[in-house]
Amino acid sequence: MKEQRFRTEVLPLKNELFRLALRITLSHAEAEDIVQETMIRVWNRREQWDEIESIEAFCLTICRNLALDHQRRKDFQHASLDDEHAALDVHPTVADTPEMQAVRHDQLRLVKALINELPEKQRTCVQLRDIEGHSYREIAAIMDIPEAQVKVNIFRARQAIKQRFIQDEQYGL
Repeated sequence: MKEQRFRTEVLPLKNELFRLALRITLSHAEAEDIVQETMIRVWNRREQWDEIESIEAFCLTICRNLALDHQRRKDFQHASLDDEHAALDVHPTVADTPEMQAVRHDQLRLVKALINELPEKQRTCVQLRDIEGHSYREIAAIMDIPEAQVKVNIFRARQAIKQRFIQDEQYGL
């Protein structure tokens, strides 16, 4: 019974867990290791699943904590996320000209870089809300912070990204 539940409820979260771990660690190999460790820890705590309100929030919390612990141990500073397959990919439409596609690609690269420069809590909140689509309540449960603090982190992150984006876009004018 637990094996079936693991397959239907936990394994489908693998990609979402990977994106969260990648956003925190900024490394594919480390993110993959963290997802694997998350899956092991969730499986080892299978006897507690009936007491858990949301298995998704439980998994995301474990993944986030493992990624943060990994970061603290490694004392890793903000690196750049070069993967073009990350969650913010924008696919060109038929009506886009090559110039418009190039501009959009450059803007996307800038936004990714600006997100990577955010403090960890803001970066994680933006990842979970704007990229993964979680509600404020879910993010608060995952990060173990009040819902109001989630909103503050997202607001500040968006403001910082907006200001830096405008500065970079107007550079040289």
